[in-house]
Amino acid sequence: MDHILHLKCLICGKEYAPDSIEYICPDHHNDGILDVCYDFDLIKTRISREILAASKDYSIWRYKPLLPVAPDAEVPPLAIGWTPLYKAPRLAENLQLKHLWVKDDGRLPTGSFKDRASAVAVVKAQEKGAKIITTASTGNAAAALSGICASVGQPNVIFVPESAPPAKIAQLLVYNSTVMLIKGTYDDAFELCLEAAAEYGWYNRNTGYNPYMTEGKKTAAYEICEQLNWHAPDAIFVSVGDGCIIGGLHKGLKDLLELGWIDHIPRLIGVQAQGSNYMFEAWKNNEDILTKAPVSGLTVADSISAGLPRDRIKALAAVSETNGAYICISDDEILTAIPTLARGIGVFAEPAGAAAYAGLVKAVADGLVQADERIVVLNTGNGLKDIKNTMTSVEMAGSRPHHIEPNLDTLKRTIQEIRIL
Repeated sequence: MDHILHLKCLICGKEYAPDSIEYICPDHHNDGILDVCYDFDLIKTRISREILAASKDYSIWRYKPLLPVAPDAEVPPLAIGWTPLYKAPRLAENLQLKHLWVKDDGRLPTGSFKDRASAVAVVKAQEKGAKIITTASTGNAAAALSGICASVGQPNVIFVPESAPPAKIAQLLVYNSTVMLIKGTYDDAFELCLEAAAEYGWYNRNTGYNPYMTEGKKTAAYEICEQLNWHAPDAIFVSVGDGCIIGGLHKGLKDLLELGWIDHIPRLIGVQAQGSNYMFEAWKNNEDILTKAPVSGLTVADSISAGLPRDRIKALAAVSETNGAYICISDDEILTAIPTLARGIGVFAEPAGAAAYAGLVKAVADGLVQADERIVVLNTGNGLKDIKNTMTSVEMAGSRPHHIEPNLDTLKRTIQEIRIL
Protein backbone atom coordinates (compact mmCIF):
# COMPACT_ATOMS: atom_id res chain seq x y z
CA MET A 1 0.00 0.00 0.00
CA ASP A 2 2.51 2.53 -1.22
CA HIS A 3 -0.18 5.22 -1.58
CA ILE A 4 -0.41 5.67 2.22
CA LEU A 5 2.20 8.12 3.49
CA HIS A 6 1.58 7.85 7.23
CA LEU A 7 -0.96 7.95 10.04
CA LYS A 8 -1.19 11.31 11.81
CA CYS A 9 -2.42 11.97 15.35
CA LEU A 10 -5.18 14.58 15.33
CA ILE A 11 -4.17 15.85 18.78
CA CYS A 12 -0.38 16.23 18.68
CA GLY A 13 0.33 15.86 14.96
CA LYS A 14 2.81 13.01 15.45
CA GLU A 15 3.19 10.84 12.35
CA TYR A 16 3.50 7.05 12.25
CA ALA A 17 4.35 4.58 9.52
CA PRO A 18 1.23 2.51 8.77
CA ASP A 19 2.89 -0.74 9.85
CA SER A 20 4.29 0.70 13.08
CA ILE A 21 1.01 1.27 14.88
CA GLU A 22 -2.43 -0.28 14.79
CA TYR A 23 -5.12 2.04 16.07
CA ILE A 24 -4.28 5.13 18.15
CA CYS A 25 -1.51 7.51 19.12
CA PRO A 26 -0.11 6.00 22.36
CA ASP A 27 0.59 9.46 23.79
CA HIS A 28 -3.14 10.18 24.18
CA HIS A 29 -4.59 6.85 25.28
CA ASN A 30 -7.93 6.07 23.59
CA ASP A 31 -8.50 9.68 22.47
CA GLY A 32 -5.49 9.65 20.13
CA ILE A 33 -7.43 9.05 16.93
CA LEU A 34 -5.31 8.92 13.79
CA ASP A 35 -5.88 10.21 10.28
CA VAL A 36 -4.79 8.24 7.21
CA CYS A 37 -2.66 10.48 4.97
CA TYR A 38 -2.20 9.64 1.28
CA ASP A 39 0.23 10.33 -1.56
CA PHE A 40 -2.16 12.09 -3.93
CA ASP A 41 0.48 12.57 -6.63
CA LEU A 42 0.76 8.79 -6.83
CA ILE A 43 -3.00 8.28 -6.57
CA LYS A 44 -3.58 10.64 -9.52
CA THR A 45 -1.65 8.22 -11.74
CA ARG A 46 -4.04 5.41 -10.81
CA ILE A 47 -7.51 6.91 -10.84
CA SER A 48 -9.34 9.75 -12.56
CA ARG A 49 -12.87 10.89 -13.24
CA GLU A 50 -12.53 9.41 -16.73
CA ILE A 51 -11.47 6.02 -15.35
CA LEU A 52 -14.45 6.09 -12.99
CA ALA A 53 -16.83 6.98 -15.82
CA ALA A 54 -15.78 3.80 -17.61
CA SER A 55 -15.91 1.59 -14.52
CA LYS A 56 -18.57 -1.10 -14.26
CA ASP A 57 -17.89 -1.66 -10.55
CA TYR A 58 -20.78 0.09 -8.83
CA SER A 59 -19.59 -0.38 -5.26
CA ILE A 60 -17.25 1.41 -2.89
CA TRP A 61 -14.40 -0.56 -4.49
CA ARG A 62 -14.63 1.56 -7.64
CA TYR A 63 -12.62 3.99 -5.48
CA LYS A 64 -10.07 1.37 -4.43
CA PRO A 65 -6.98 3.53 -5.21
CA LEU A 66 -8.35 6.04 -2.66
CA LEU A 67 -8.89 3.43 0.04
CA PRO A 68 -6.38 1.93 2.53
CA VAL A 69 -6.28 -1.48 0.90
CA ALA A 70 -3.94 -3.17 -1.56
CA PRO A 71 -4.88 -3.05 -5.26
CA ASP A 72 -5.22 -6.84 -5.32
CA ALA A 73 -7.03 -7.10 -1.96
CA GLU A 74 -9.89 -9.58 -1.97
CA VAL A 75 -13.07 -7.76 -1.01
CA PRO A 76 -16.38 -9.05 0.44
CA PRO A 77 -18.92 -10.19 -2.16
CA LEU A 78 -21.83 -8.04 -0.94
CA ALA A 79 -22.84 -5.08 -3.11
CA ILE A 80 -21.80 -2.22 -0.83
CA GLY A 81 -22.06 1.34 -2.06
CA TRP A 82 -23.45 3.32 -4.98
CA THR A 83 -26.76 3.87 -3.21
CA PRO A 84 -29.36 5.98 -5.02
CA LEU A 85 -29.40 9.77 -4.87
CA TYR A 86 -33.00 10.84 -5.43
CA LYS A 87 -34.12 14.23 -6.61
CA ALA A 88 -36.88 15.28 -4.17
CA PRO A 89 -38.98 18.03 -5.81
CA ARG A 90 -42.07 17.69 -3.57
CA LEU A 91 -40.04 17.83 -0.37
CA ALA A 92 -38.15 20.79 -1.81
CA GLU A 93 -41.37 22.61 -2.69
CA ASN A 94 -42.77 22.05 0.80
CA LEU A 95 -39.67 23.71 2.22
CA GLN A 96 -39.57 26.41 -0.47
CA LEU A 97 -36.26 25.09 -1.77
CA LYS A 98 -35.28 24.65 -5.41
CA HIS A 99 -32.75 21.81 -5.31
CA LEU A 100 -32.96 18.91 -2.88
CA TRP A 101 -31.69 15.35 -3.05
CA VAL A 102 -31.98 12.42 -0.64
CA LYS A 103 -29.26 9.77 -0.62
CA ASP A 104 -30.64 6.50 0.68
CA ASP A 105 -28.03 4.37 2.44
CA GLY A 106 -30.85 2.35 3.92
CA ARG A 107 -30.50 0.38 0.67
CA LEU A 108 -27.15 -1.14 1.65
CA PRO A 109 -26.99 -4.92 2.33
CA THR A 110 -27.57 -4.79 6.09
CA GLY A 111 -29.73 -1.67 5.87
CA SER A 112 -27.39 1.08 7.02
CA PHE A 113 -24.51 3.38 6.13
CA LYS A 114 -22.25 1.38 8.46
CA ASP A 115 -21.70 -1.28 5.78
CA ARG A 116 -19.17 1.08 4.17
CA ALA A 117 -16.83 1.10 7.17
CA SER A 118 -17.39 -2.54 8.06
CA ALA A 119 -16.39 -3.65 4.57
CA VAL A 120 -13.04 -1.91 5.00
CA ALA A 121 -12.71 -3.38 8.52
CA VAL A 122 -13.13 -6.92 7.22
CA VAL A 123 -10.52 -6.40 4.50
CA LYS A 124 -8.04 -4.88 6.99
CA ALA A 125 -8.66 -7.64 9.53
CA GLN A 126 -8.11 -10.38 6.99
CA GLU A 127 -5.01 -8.56 5.76
CA LYS A 128 -3.65 -9.02 9.29
CA GLY A 129 -4.83 -12.60 9.55
CA ALA A 130 -7.19 -11.81 12.42
CA LYS A 131 -9.05 -14.81 13.79
CA ILE A 132 -11.83 -12.68 15.30
CA ILE A 133 -13.16 -9.17 14.60
CA THR A 134 -15.05 -7.26 17.26
CA THR A 135 -17.01 -4.04 17.61
CA ALA A 136 -19.29 -2.16 19.97
CA SER A 137 -22.39 -0.57 18.53
CA THR A 138 -25.87 0.72 19.20
CA GLY A 139 -26.93 -1.75 16.50
CA ASN A 140 -26.14 -0.68 12.94
CA ALA A 141 -22.35 -0.96 12.98
CA ALA A 142 -22.76 -4.31 14.67
CA ALA A 143 -25.24 -5.55 12.06
CA ALA A 144 -22.98 -4.28 9.28
CA LEU A 145 -19.94 -6.07 10.62
CA SER A 146 -21.99 -9.17 11.36
CA GLY A 147 -23.45 -9.40 7.86
CA ILE A 148 -20.21 -8.72 6.02
CA CYS A 149 -18.35 -11.21 8.22
CA ALA A 150 -21.02 -13.79 7.37
CA SER A 151 -20.42 -13.20 3.67
CA VAL A 152 -16.78 -14.28 4.01
CA GLY A 153 -17.05 -16.71 6.93
CA GLN A 154 -15.20 -14.48 9.41
CA PRO A 155 -15.87 -15.12 13.14
CA ASN A 156 -16.80 -12.04 15.14
CA VAL A 157 -17.89 -10.92 18.60
CA ILE A 158 -20.40 -8.09 18.98
CA PHE A 159 -21.08 -5.84 21.99
CA VAL A 160 -24.40 -3.96 22.00
CA PRO A 161 -26.63 -2.51 24.72
CA GLU A 162 -29.46 -4.87 25.54
CA SER A 163 -31.81 -1.93 24.84
CA ALA A 164 -30.97 -2.08 21.11
CA PRO A 165 -34.04 -2.50 18.85
CA PRO A 166 -35.00 -6.18 18.48
CA ALA A 167 -34.66 -6.03 14.68
CA LYS A 168 -31.00 -5.11 15.00
CA ILE A 169 -30.33 -7.86 17.53
CA ALA A 170 -32.13 -10.29 15.20
CA GLN A 171 -29.72 -9.35 12.40
CA LEU A 172 -26.75 -10.22 14.59
CA LEU A 173 -28.18 -13.59 15.49
CA VAL A 174 -29.27 -14.54 11.98
CA TYR A 175 -25.73 -13.85 10.75
CA ASN A 176 -24.46 -16.14 13.56
CA SER A 177 -22.37 -13.56 15.42
CA THR A 178 -21.37 -14.11 19.02
CA VAL A 179 -23.51 -11.44 20.68
CA MET A 180 -22.86 -9.84 24.05
CA LEU A 181 -25.90 -7.85 25.19
CA ILE A 182 -24.59 -5.32 27.67
CA LYS A 183 -26.62 -4.33 30.71
CA GLY A 184 -25.70 -0.69 30.22
CA THR A 185 -25.18 2.04 27.64
CA TYR A 186 -23.37 2.15 24.32
CA ASP A 187 -20.45 3.79 26.10
CA ASP A 188 -20.31 0.84 28.50
CA ALA A 189 -20.30 -1.55 25.54
CA PHE A 190 -17.56 0.45 23.84
CA GLU A 191 -15.25 0.35 26.85
CA LEU A 192 -15.76 -3.38 27.39
CA CYS A 193 -15.10 -4.04 23.71
CA LEU A 194 -11.79 -2.14 23.95
CA GLU A 195 -10.77 -4.22 26.97
CA ALA A 196 -11.80 -7.48 25.34
CA ALA A 197 -9.96 -6.74 22.09
CA ALA A 198 -6.78 -5.93 24.02
CA GLU A 199 -7.14 -9.00 26.21
CA TYR A 200 -7.75 -11.52 23.42
CA GLY A 201 -5.98 -9.89 20.48
CA TRP A 202 -9.14 -9.44 18.42
CA TYR A 203 -9.19 -7.00 15.52
CA ASN A 204 -11.08 -3.91 16.71
CA ARG A 205 -13.51 -2.24 14.29
CA ASN A 206 -14.70 0.39 16.76
CA THR A 207 -15.65 3.78 15.38
CA GLY A 208 -13.48 6.62 16.63
CA TYR A 209 -10.73 4.16 17.51
CA ASN A 210 -9.83 2.32 14.32
CA PRO A 211 -8.65 5.04 11.89
CA TYR A 212 -9.64 3.06 8.81
CA MET A 213 -13.37 3.33 9.55
CA THR A 214 -13.38 6.95 8.37
CA GLU A 215 -11.93 5.73 5.08
CA GLY A 216 -14.89 3.46 4.41
CA LYS A 217 -17.39 6.14 5.32
CA LYS A 218 -15.82 8.79 3.09
CA THR A 219 -17.00 6.86 0.03
CA ALA A 220 -20.48 8.35 0.45
CA ALA A 221 -19.01 11.79 -0.30
CA TYR A 222 -17.36 10.41 -3.43
CA GLU A 223 -20.67 8.98 -4.59
CA ILE A 224 -22.68 12.12 -3.91
CA CYS A 225 -20.32 14.26 -5.97
CA GLU A 226 -19.97 11.71 -8.77
CA GLN A 227 -23.75 11.24 -8.93
CA LEU A 228 -24.08 15.03 -9.26
CA ASN A 229 -21.59 14.98 -12.17
CA TRP A 230 -18.84 16.36 -9.91
CA HIS A 231 -20.83 19.49 -9.09
CA ALA A 232 -20.57 19.38 -5.31
CA PRO A 233 -23.72 20.46 -3.43
CA ASP A 234 -23.79 23.54 -1.23
CA ALA A 235 -24.75 21.67 1.94
CA ILE A 236 -25.05 18.09 3.19
CA PHE A 237 -27.27 17.25 6.18
CA VAL A 238 -26.40 14.18 8.23
CA SER A 239 -27.31 12.92 11.69
CA VAL A 240 -24.48 12.67 14.21
CA GLY A 241 -23.88 10.30 17.12
CA ASP A 242 -20.28 9.16 17.47
CA GLY A 243 -19.26 11.57 14.72
CA CYS A 244 -17.56 9.12 12.37
CA ILE A 245 -19.99 9.59 9.48
CA ILE A 246 -19.75 13.37 9.32
CA GLY A 247 -15.99 13.05 9.77
CA GLY A 248 -15.89 10.57 6.92
CA LEU A 249 -17.87 12.85 4.63
CA HIS A 250 -15.44 15.66 5.41
CA LYS A 251 -12.45 13.43 4.63
CA GLY A 252 -13.94 12.35 1.32
CA LEU A 253 -14.70 15.90 0.26
CA LYS A 254 -11.17 17.01 1.14
CA ASP A 255 -9.83 14.14 -0.98
CA LEU A 256 -11.92 15.25 -3.97
CA LEU A 257 -10.78 18.85 -3.62
CA GLU A 258 -7.14 17.71 -3.42
CA LEU A 259 -7.63 15.69 -6.60
CA GLY A 260 -9.20 18.69 -8.33
CA TRP A 261 -12.42 16.80 -9.00
CA ILE A 262 -14.64 19.35 -7.22
CA ASP A 263 -14.21 23.12 -6.89
CA HIS A 264 -15.51 23.59 -3.34
CA ILE A 265 -16.37 21.70 -0.16
CA PRO A 266 -20.05 21.79 0.85
CA ARG A 267 -21.11 23.01 4.27
CA LEU A 268 -21.58 20.02 6.54
CA ILE A 269 -24.61 20.29 8.80
CA GLY A 270 -24.63 17.84 11.69
CA VAL A 271 -27.98 17.01 13.28
CA GLN A 272 -28.25 15.77 16.86
CA ALA A 273 -31.10 14.78 19.16
CA GLN A 274 -31.67 16.91 22.26
CA GLY A 275 -30.85 14.03 24.60
CA SER A 276 -27.62 13.21 22.76
CA ASN A 277 -26.32 16.62 21.76
CA TYR A 278 -22.69 16.55 22.83
CA MET A 279 -21.36 17.90 19.52
CA PHE A 280 -24.05 20.59 19.30
CA GLU A 281 -23.18 21.87 22.76
CA ALA A 282 -19.43 21.74 22.15
CA TRP A 283 -19.74 23.60 18.85
CA LYS A 284 -22.23 26.19 20.08
CA ASN A 285 -20.37 26.95 23.32
CA ASN A 286 -16.84 26.56 21.94
CA GLU A 287 -16.03 23.87 24.52
CA ASP A 288 -12.92 21.72 24.75
CA ILE A 289 -13.98 18.34 23.40
CA LEU A 290 -11.03 16.61 25.07
CA THR A 291 -12.25 17.58 28.53
CA LYS A 292 -16.01 18.06 28.07
CA ALA A 293 -18.05 15.60 30.17
CA PRO A 294 -20.42 13.12 28.50
CA VAL A 295 -24.13 13.90 28.04
CA SER A 296 -27.01 11.52 28.73
CA GLY A 297 -27.19 10.08 25.23
CA LEU A 298 -30.93 9.43 25.58
CA THR A 299 -32.98 9.58 22.37
CA VAL A 300 -35.45 7.49 20.34
CA ALA A 301 -32.84 7.56 17.57
CA ASP A 302 -30.67 4.79 19.01
CA SER A 303 -28.19 4.94 16.15
CA ILE A 304 -27.11 8.46 17.18
CA SER A 305 -27.20 7.82 20.91
CA ALA A 306 -23.71 8.58 22.22
CA GLY A 307 -22.96 10.14 25.57
CA LEU A 308 -19.34 10.68 24.57
CA PRO A 309 -18.83 10.78 20.76
CA ARG A 310 -15.72 8.74 20.03
CA ASP A 311 -14.87 10.53 16.79
CA ARG A 312 -15.54 13.99 18.20
CA ILE A 313 -12.29 15.55 16.94
CA LYS A 314 -13.15 14.77 13.32
CA ALA A 315 -16.83 15.59 13.90
CA LEU A 316 -16.04 19.08 15.17
CA ALA A 317 -13.56 19.75 12.38
CA ALA A 318 -16.10 18.66 9.78
CA VAL A 319 -18.45 21.47 10.78
CA SER A 320 -15.90 24.11 11.78
CA GLU A 321 -13.73 23.79 8.68
CA THR A 322 -16.64 23.85 6.23
CA ASN A 323 -18.47 26.81 7.78
CA GLY A 324 -21.23 24.38 8.63
CA ALA A 325 -23.33 24.06 11.77
CA TYR A 326 -24.77 21.71 14.33
CA ILE A 327 -28.54 21.60 14.76
CA CYS A 328 -30.37 20.19 17.76
CA ILE A 329 -33.83 18.67 17.36
CA SER A 330 -36.37 16.96 19.61
CA ASP A 331 -37.38 13.32 19.47
CA ASP A 332 -40.85 14.43 18.32
CA GLU A 333 -39.28 16.29 15.40
CA ILE A 334 -37.36 13.14 14.50
CA LEU A 335 -40.46 10.95 14.61
CA THR A 336 -42.46 13.48 12.60
CA ALA A 337 -39.82 13.36 9.89
CA ILE A 338 -40.14 9.60 9.32
CA PRO A 339 -43.52 9.63 7.52
CA THR A 340 -42.80 13.04 5.97
CA LEU A 341 -39.68 11.70 4.27
CA ALA A 342 -41.41 8.46 3.29
CA ARG A 343 -44.41 10.24 1.78
CA GLY A 344 -42.36 12.93 0.10
CA ILE A 345 -39.88 10.76 -1.77
CA GLY A 346 -40.56 7.12 -0.80
CA VAL A 347 -37.51 6.70 1.45
CA PHE A 348 -38.29 4.76 4.64
CA ALA A 349 -35.79 5.88 7.28
CA GLU A 350 -35.14 4.76 10.81
CA PRO A 351 -35.17 7.59 13.40
CA ALA A 352 -31.48 8.44 13.01
CA GLY A 353 -31.83 8.65 9.24
CA ALA A 354 -34.95 10.80 9.43
CA ALA A 355 -33.17 13.10 11.88
CA ALA A 356 -31.15 14.52 8.99
CA TYR A 357 -34.35 15.64 7.26
CA ALA A 358 -35.76 16.99 10.51
CA GLY A 359 -32.58 19.03 10.80
CA LEU A 360 -33.14 20.47 7.34
CA VAL A 361 -36.69 21.46 8.29
CA LYS A 362 -35.32 23.32 11.30
CA ALA A 363 -32.52 24.89 9.27
CA VAL A 364 -35.04 26.28 6.79
CA ALA A 365 -37.15 27.70 9.62
CA ASP A 366 -34.06 29.30 11.17
CA GLY A 367 -32.84 30.75 7.88
CA LEU A 368 -29.65 28.66 7.79
CA VAL A 369 -30.12 27.68 4.14
CA GLN A 370 -31.08 29.68 1.08
CA ALA A 371 -33.82 28.74 -1.38
CA ASP A 372 -31.48 28.32 -4.35
CA GLU A 373 -28.85 26.22 -2.58
CA ARG A 374 -28.21 22.64 -3.70
CA ILE A 375 -28.83 20.43 -0.67
CA VAL A 376 -28.33 16.72 0.01
CA VAL A 377 -29.94 14.89 2.93
CA LEU A 378 -28.31 11.59 3.86
CA ASN A 379 -30.51 8.80 5.18
CA THR A 380 -28.23 6.52 7.18
CA GLY A 381 -30.56 3.62 8.00
CA ASN A 382 -33.61 1.66 6.89
CA GLY A 383 -36.88 2.11 8.78
CA LEU A 384 -37.42 -1.63 9.13
CA LYS A 385 -34.69 -1.60 11.77
CA ASP A 386 -37.00 0.10 14.28
CA ILE A 387 -40.67 -0.72 13.73
CA LYS A 388 -41.70 0.30 17.26
CA ASN A 389 -40.73 3.94 16.74
CA THR A 390 -42.04 3.88 13.19
CA MET A 391 -45.48 2.91 14.47
CA THR A 392 -45.29 5.75 16.98
CA SER A 393 -44.43 8.14 14.15
CA VAL A 394 -47.39 7.17 11.99
CA GLU A 395 -49.74 7.38 14.96
CA MET A 396 -48.45 10.92 15.55
CA ALA A 397 -49.23 11.63 11.89
CA GLY A 398 -52.81 10.38 12.36
CA SER A 399 -52.40 7.31 10.17
CA ARG A 400 -54.08 4.03 11.05
CA PRO A 401 -55.22 0.87 9.28
CA HIS A 402 -58.93 0.20 8.74
CA HIS A 403 -60.20 -3.13 10.04
CA ILE A 404 -63.10 -4.28 7.89
CA GLU A 405 -65.17 -7.36 7.15
CA PRO A 406 -64.29 -9.15 3.87
CA ASN A 407 -67.25 -7.86 1.81
CA LEU A 408 -67.81 -5.01 -0.65
CA ASP A 409 -70.56 -3.28 1.35
CA THR A 410 -68.25 -2.83 4.33
CA LEU A 411 -65.51 -1.56 2.03
CA LYS A 412 -67.88 0.96 0.44
CA ARG A 413 -68.98 2.30 3.83
CA THR A 414 -65.39 2.62 4.93
CA ILE A 415 -64.39 4.42 1.75
CA GLN A 416 -67.30 6.82 2.21
CA GLU A 417 -66.32 7.46 5.81
CA ILE A 418 -62.69 8.23 5.05
CA ARG A 419 -63.58 10.12 1.84
CA ILE A 420 -60.77 8.92 -0.37
CA LEU A 421 -62.95 9.12 -3.53
